Amino acid sequence: MTMEATRYADGSISYPSHPVGPDGSEPVETVDLSEYTATVVTWTTSTATPPGVRAPNHLAIVEFDVDGEPVRALGQLTTDEVDIGDEVRPVYVEELREPGAGIREPASQAWDGYRFEPVQ
Repeated sequence: MTMEATRYADGSISYPSHPVGPDGSEPVETVDLSEYTATVVTWTTSTATPPGVRAPNHLAIVEFDVDGEPVRALGQLTTDEVDIGDEVRPVYVEELREPGAGIREPASQAWDGYRFEPVQ
């Protein structure tokens, strides 16, 4: 499983991917962010979570450096033992939330994805 971002003709990278880049340029390649580490920009803990999401839910905005191009992502953390500036890596998980909890059409949702884990 990849954590796919898109690089555009102007050199910018977007996560999640978009069909058109910031300046209207076309995608030229994909980048697998799961091969990189990132830095925690900020994080928080949510105790009022949607149905099926673990509580408390630790979330972070992280920034990857891909060949000098910054790429930010929002995602769950594996722990609350992090600080701003810490290095984290994406870790694949099969279920980010409980399938079917509060969802009328569970088959219409993707339940897998990435959490961010501190690099030791």
